Amino acid sequence: MTEVIRSADELREKVAGWKRSGMLVGVVPTMGALHEGHLSLARAAREQSDRVIVTVFVNPMQFNNASDLEKYPRDEAHDLALLDSEGVDVLFAPGVDEVYPDGFATTVSVSGITEPLEGAFRPGHFDGVATVCSKLFGMTQAGRAFFGEKDWQQLQVVQRFVRDLNIPVRIIGCPTIREEDGLAMSSRNVRLSAAERAVAPVLHAVMQAAASDMREGKAVQAALMDAQAALLEAGFRDIEYLELRTVDGLRPASDLSQPVRMLVALWLADVRLIDNIAV
Repeated sequence: MTEVIRSADELREKVAGWKRSGMLVGVVPTMGALHEGHLSLARAAREQSDRVIVTVFVNPMQFNNASDLEKYPRDEAHDLALLDSEGVDVLFAPGVDEVYPDGFATTVSVSGITEPLEGAFRPGHFDGVATVCSKLFGMTQAGRAFFGEKDWQQLQVVQRFVRDLNIPVRIIGCPTIREEDGLAMSSRNVRLSAAERAVAPVLHAVMQAAASDMREGKAVQAALMDAQAALLEAGFRDIEYLELRTVDGLRPASDLSQPVRMLVALWLADVRLIDNIAV
């Protein structure tokens, strides 16, 4: 039975007991509205840890838009049922006052890799990610933390600040989980209408086609421009970025001479979608 804990002090006491028994603790930080992607992280944590904590906290520091924060889906009862079925030991669901108590005045900020892509369109977003993850690592005292590769830039940011600040947690990236039609699973997908949901898988198909073209020798910029045209024709709008970046450091890439990923953010109606694939 998954136990719900809302107090950091209570959680720390429980984790201390586990550690005294020699147990390795894994954590999966989430913002709730759990789906199969999150559950795959919980399974990875279960395979590589003795005890598993899943955190659910809709972090206000990660939202640039108050209405987006307001609309973010929340269903703790449903989340708890899913975690219970996966044998998760603890659901840590702190309130905002527990995470950011009165007088809270510290921000963790990572330079460089936070500036392009998501950073350019969501100012301050990664400060919110780094700050809350620092807090959650301190609250849970976990030895391993599991993140999905769908948020590739976020994964790089977390790995960077953990390394830079000597935080004793191992960050483990896990593959993106997709629907059968290729759409990357996301809590925001529930906001797509039936017609929009039918269009959404085109994103992954177009990215795969562009990657294939690049591997066959097509110039990177030409492949990306053709992909943008195909996405707009399919009904997507406001392509914020569709870029090829190096795996190490997220530097712009103009060829396939080193490991690279294609990353995208765009809108389908009023839902913002992101995705990335290895090229």
